[in-house]
Amino acid sequence: MTPPDGWDEIHGARGCTPQSCAFRDYHGEIKELATEVFGLSTQETEYQKEMTERLHLPFKVFSDENLMFCVSLRLPTFEVDNKTLTKRVTLLANDDVIEAVHYPVFPSDSDPKWVFNHLEQVPVLYVDGNRKKPEYASGQYRPPQVRHS
Repeated sequence: MTPPDGWDEIHGARGCTPQSCAFRDYHGEIKELATEVFGLSTQETEYQKEMTERLHLPFKVFSDENLMFCVSLRLPTFEVDNKTLTKRVTLLANDDVIEAVHYPVFPSDSDPKWVFNHLEQVPVLYVDGNRKKPEYASGQYRPPQVRHS
């Protein structure tokens, strides 16, 4: 897929490939933390399959072509060539709860470092090799305030 005219002038558009490749390059280290990586974009599934193969991504990239996920989470988007695309954002979820958000992502390949830093700061409980939200005597663990860095 060739970027549309003016792609480089759209703030936040350029950089999804470096972001994906950074997660590819650190995928082993992330897996060692019992953490899974998934990608999401608003492009159609066929494009995502081609991109996954071309970039040798070891994780799945899901299509939100109908914008159901983007709209329900109010993810940041932008318009180009009559298409709605998602800006670069990283969500960390545990047991179906979003614990942290990294937005805006700059530089575009900085996400793995942010993930490692966040995971180092959050108390972790592993059950059968899976990350679990720890519980404390005073009640349910609450993650720190989300900082948009």
